[in-house]
Amino acid sequence: MAAVASQRSFLSTRRGVYTLLLLCTVQFIDIIDSSIMNVALPSIRNDLGFTQQRLQWVLSGYLVTYGGFLLLGGRLGDLFGQRRLFLLGIALFTLASLVCGLSSSQGVLVAARAVQGLGGAVVSAIALSLMINLFSEPADRAKGMGIYGFVCAGGGSIGVLLGGLLTSALSWHWIFLVNLPIGAAVYAFCRLLLPESRGQGAGGRLDVAGAVTVTASSMLAVYAIVYGNMGLLAAAAVLFALFIGIEARVRNPLMPLRLFRLRNLATANVVGVFWAAAMFAWFFISALYMQLVLGYSAMQVGLAFLPANLIMAAFSLGISAKMVMRYGIRMPLAAGLALTAAGLALFALSPVDGGFALHVLPGMTLLGIGCGMAMNPVLLAAMSDVEQSESGLASGIVNTSFMLGGALGLAVLASLAAARTESLLAAGAVSAAALNGGYHAAFAVGAVFAAAAALLCAVLLRTGRQAPALQGDEAADPAKP
Repeated sequence: MAAVASQRSFLSTRRGVYTLLLLCTVQFIDIIDSSIMNVALPSIRNDLGFTQQRLQWVLSGYLVTYGGFLLLGGRLGDLFGQRRLFLLGIALFTLASLVCGLSSSQGVLVAARAVQGLGGAVVSAIALSLMINLFSEPADRAKGMGIYGFVCAGGGSIGVLLGGLLTSALSWHWIFLVNLPIGAAVYAFCRLLLPESRGQGAGGRLDVAGAVTVTASSMLAVYAIVYGNMGLLAAAAVLFALFIGIEARVRNPLMPLRLFRLRNLATANVVGVFWAAAMFAWFFISALYMQLVLGYSAMQVGLAFLPANLIMAAFSLGISAKMVMRYGIRMPLAAGLALTAAGLALFALSPVDGGFALHVLPGMTLLGIGCGMAMNPVLLAAMSDVEQSESGLASGIVNTSFMLGGALGLAVLASLAAARTESLLAAGAVSAAALNGGYHAAFAVGAVFAAAAALLCAVLLRTGRQAPALQGDEAADPAKP
């Protein structure tokens, strides 16, 4: 009984508080790394000579490996011990950050970003599992998840400011190098605070083939879309079909296909793909628009993103959960996605000589409100038809769809923007107008993606049995910029 009481009051102990802070710091690093990148993209483009099409690989390289190995990362922790894999993931992420910071070529940077995604997937998956396992008492868990969610949402706000400051005052290399002292400190504290855990051993079932085929398929599809290679796109489709075949036959699949018979889960995953494509159009294209067309500095770009990030942080503190409790899942999700579409549509109308108050802030505000409203309900929709014992799996599946959908959608929209820009340049348009025309096309198609997601929610989602409103980790991940 004493052991049970000690476990239930873990958060009230000094070790419990330090452990919560440690897990929040780990996720904070991941969120900051993603949001910093959006601000630094134009500087990376100019310094390393990326074309607009190839630049999206700096984001997609991370997204594809992160999404492809997110579910596998949690399973590896179960098999070989969560503490051991957590430390390995942190070490891998930190070392990859060093290579990113020292890189002076496009290939090295993209490859290191892919390794960063692998390390980030392992750390993120195990951090969520540790949060559930260590804070087992309901009150402790609810409090911990609330703090965890606020840190995740707040990390986006700090990340855009830090990215602007580091890029303007030093160089884009420092957005990666800043991870080194933090990663080293986190690694040391993990060794002190996290309990030893024994995994199931190598005899456990591990769906490596599933993880490899879905990641290879996604990377090949992104490459094929960027370079217009239909043969490679067909090869990506074959690999994805092979992945489906593996998941149908393997004893312990990463993505059990039986779950997709559940209407709300299947709808939430399709919605996640469309929403991710729209969101990454916002993050990627708007940063380029503000720096390359409006002439903003990196710090000004960071400040421009701040209103949307603060709004999303406010929703994570409970506004979204209260809306779900009052109106159910379908209405806040459909309305949030519709506002996201409206925000992107405003950006699609922004002129070459646009001003912040008239042409940037309104779109940012709508996108912040829309994404903040949709964060919680999209995962609730995924879990509303599944048993409680499989809620974590359902959450992981929709997060995986979100990350891979973001990578593929970004490839489509970046390629569309580049093609439109080249067409306008060939027609005699000046550089700024041609770039803006390409961005308009990407924003417009992103708005269509978000509107399609809103329509799917309104038509297909059922409003029957609902999971409890999420607070914290499960509500935070899809908002990662």
